[in-house]
Amino acid sequence: MDGFAGLIEDVLVDAGVPREDVRHNYHATLPGYYRHEKEWDTAVVHEGNLLAVIEYKSIASSFGNNLNNRSEEAIGSFTDLLEAYEAGAFEPSPQPFVGYLMLMADNEASRATPSPREVHFDVDPEFRGASYVDRVEQLCLRMVRKRTVNQSALVLTNEEDGVDGDFWVPRQELALERFVRSLVAHVRGYISVQQGIDNYGE
Repeated sequence: MDGFAGLIEDVLVDAGVPREDVRHNYHATLPGYYRHEKEWDTAVVHEGNLLAVIEYKSIASSFGNNLNNRSEEAIGSFTDLLEAYEAGAFEPSPQPFVGYLMLMADNEASRATPSPREVHFDVDPEFRGASYVDRVEQLCLRMVRKRTVNQSALVLTNEEDGVDGDFWVPRQELALERFVRSLVAHVRGYISVQQGIDNYGE
């Protein structure tokens, strides 16, 4: 997923964000609330202010196990981040943009519709007859609508078209373009206003 990290960095730099403000991996390590720290995929830190945090994930095989793992990781990590923000871990930062970008293989296996295990209680009807792609879509969509993240993108591709850079999205709410626009608007908006305040002070 390094390509997505590079793309996001270039987009932010083109929007006026200093390149040194866009940190990755070890340099994007942030304190948590339920745990001491986490190494994020991308963090934007401008003049001591945390402006954005992004995770990039992919699923190309073992869809059942990987989807469960990705769901637990995302819900836990983003909840921890938001709790840390509310506890003042990133003072004096404004509330950061939180983004989740998922790349998933679109093939016969990911379009399979496994039966949910309803041992004691019924599952949410949305997950009945849902393929693995549908389940990922629900994860991303619900995190956005519950404001666990500001924006999520779900990108689908396959072995034949992916090498040429072709991809598609199952839902416009989870479009890559919307994700990028939301991120840029948040980060650039803060920097522009801060620059205006600084200039006014002079």
